[in-house]
Amino acid sequence: MVSTSELVAFADGVGKRFEAGDIRSPVHLSKGNEKQLIHIFESINEDDWVFSTHRSHYHALLKGIDPDWLMGEILANRSMHINSAEHRFFTSSIVGGCLPIALGVAMGIKKQGQTNKVYIFVGDMAAETGSFHECTKYAWNHDLPIVFVIEDNGLSVNTNTRDAWGQCRVKKPTYYKYEREYPHAGTGVFVSF
Repeated sequence: MVSTSELVAFADGVGKRFEAGDIRSPVHLSKGNEKQLIHIFESINEDDWVFSTHRSHYHALLKGIDPDWLMGEILANRSMHINSAEHRFFTSSIVGGCLPIALGVAMGIKKQGQTNKVYIFVGDMAAETGSFHECTKYAWNHDLPIVFVIEDNGLSVNTNTRDAWGQCRVKKPTYYKYEREYPHAGTGVFVSF
């Protein structure tokens, strides 16, 4: 397992290379969440899948990806697109972009009767999106082998997440039930068998 000091040293090294102009694409560094991630990755097995975000360097290292290979990808301006089929590790720079893909892999694992799991990491901003809520509801309702991990730094980009998305207050919705007269799409007639 990679240590806290190794994670920090890697992030600091990427930061220095970025400041020196060796990396021309955006980089998203982590710092301050090493202990939490190490604890989570203690439960992740080699044959488990990890889906990550644009801030994926720590996840990649903890999944067992070689630091030299990872640095090479970052220097090749692929910092937000770290993918390794060998390590079952995939990322997306699109906020929440890996959610439906991770869900699909979890469905495949269940259908094939495998015992491994999927771990999907998202930020607190992505956790506010419809895609996150649809994927978590589907996963829970179908008992899929997937673990959703929300990494909450309190920010949606650089704005306080609660300011950007509103406070966590649940208002009672207006709710009613009815029986529809038309099919889901178009027109037609309902028939009984």
